[in-house]
Amino acid sequence: MNKNSDCITQGIRVTVDPEYIPGELVSANGKYLFSYRVRIVNEGDLPAQLISRHWIIINSEGKADNVIGEGVIGRQPKLNPGEEFKYTSYCPLDTPWGTMEGTFLMVRNDGTQFQAKIDRFYLVSPEAANEG
Repeated sequence: MNKNSDCITQGIRVTVDPEYIPGELVSANGKYLFSYRVRIVNEGDLPAQLISRHWIIINSEGKADNVIGEGVIGRQPKLNPGEEFKYTSYCPLDTPWGTMEGTFLMVRNDGTQFQAKIDRFYLVSPEAANEG
């Protein structure tokens, strides 16, 4: 199973690389902690600015959480053709595995908006990987 995500919408490529973060503090709280590295590249011909994000996080029991907010890590990066923006964020889960997917709301210089898709990726702890 490929854990990573790679998708292009209107010239905006979004790739995500998740990773399990082991730690006693996390497991003591019954949570599993994952990081995910996001890379957004403008492979198109027009500039676009990331305005907001919408994540759908689903744990292994099917419980879904929607996370909606402005920008990413406190920024609303504008990407000219050929430019990229990278960031790392974190997701705690209360089950050993789950999935994330979503969209970034992008706006062009002329005010046109579109949703850049973030394909589903998997958050899998070693415990869950060993079961499968």
